[in-house]
Amino acid sequence: MSVLSILDPAVSLAHDAVSALAHVLPTAAAIILFTVCVRLALHPLARAAARGEKARTRLAPRVAELNRKHKGKPEKLKEALAELYREEKASPFAGCLPMLVQIPFFSVMYRLFTTPNELLDHTVLGVPLGLHVGGAHGPAQLAVFGALYAALAAVGYANFRRARRAGLPGAAAGAGAPPAPGAALLPYLSFGTVLFAALVPLAAGLYLVTTTAWSAGERAWLHRGTPAPAVAGAVTTA
Repeated sequence: MSVLSILDPAVSLAHDAVSALAHVLPTAAAIILFTVCVRLALHPLARAAARGEKARTRLAPRVAELNRKHKGKPEKLKEALAELYREEKASPFAGCLPMLVQIPFFSVMYRLFTTPNELLDHTVLGVPLGLHVGGAHGPAQLAVFGALYAALAAVGYANFRRARRAGLPGAAAGAGAPPAPGAALLPYLSFGTVLFAALVPLAAGLYLVTTTAWSAGERAWLHRGTPAPAVAGAVTTA
């Protein structure tokens, strides 16, 4: 029995919801609409996370000063940082909440689209929703998968550029702390969904492109007008 089988009650609810939408919409559109509805319900958490990230950016100089002041004194540094965040009513972990909440939803959708059910027998542009790219036949089916991967790559590129503009990994260095090992690779993880989409059925790919596009747009809107943190040692080009 799969570990993910514990999610079966939630998977059943998701299946019923998508099936109900599929009675009035094409199944592919029902998957997209269901994903948007769930992400809309999670939007208040994203707003709270954005406020937390802005607070951390604002407090970065004071955090760097505390790091210098209590260098080599981890206990005092921990107490000082806790006091700072308490005074400012901020949390260093606020940005993690939406991601943690999305993990169960992602797991449910993954289970739904990798377990045989009648939804996967429906088609989009003639391609069964349960089909993997390795089983595609002919240029028409390959073109559908190609368009999906191109859309995911476009969203990944937008996220990549945003991460680079935000100073990753240089933002940490600019705040007085050394970048974490492997931090230079983090922006490139934006393209990971393209690789993952190649391993799952077309229905799961539709979910991925919808949720990643929503995340990119939501983040851009919530952080509009917020200047990127200064990057230590950045090179300016004309």
